[in-house]
Amino acid sequence: MSTIQEKSVKEVLVQGPQSYRVASTETDVAEPARMKYLRVALRLVALIFIFGIYTLSIVWPSGWVWHTGHTSHYLQMILGVYATLGVFLLIASRNPLAHLSLIWFTVWSSIVHAAIMAAQALTNPDQIGHLWGDVPALLVVAGVLAFLTPRGPTALVKGKE
Repeated sequence: MSTIQEKSVKEVLVQGPQSYRVASTETDVAEPARMKYLRVALRLVALIFIFGIYTLSIVWPSGWVWHTGHTSHYLQMILGVYATLGVFLLIASRNPLAHLSLIWFTVWSSIVHAAIMAAQALTNPDQIGHLWGDVPALLVVAGVLAFLTPRGPTALVKGKE
């Protein structure tokens, strides 16, 4: 059984507010392995978003390209969006805890994007290849980043006043 320490209102007010800071950008020897893996995962996902999607659209168009044609406006738009996200994920990889909202945006937008594409691929037989291409790839990205990203109090380090 744990005991609860009681403090009077006066003690709390005298103590003043406590500040919290995001963990340092420096890599520490004692840094948890999970954070190191998150940094690596962010860099890999970033590079895939910047260079890999275009490459895969050339190598395996039925699994990665939704609109055909050499100058698909949709493909240019999606490549631009994902390349931009990739650049910001590279920046986030330096200090992931300072960029948690970007990481969680990547997780949830990948899940939503994959779900929409899966539904469209199931209702459009000529797009079925996406169920083996970009749909599972986005779910893997979301799963890996979600698993490695710290949550709650573990994401904050108590700072010195």
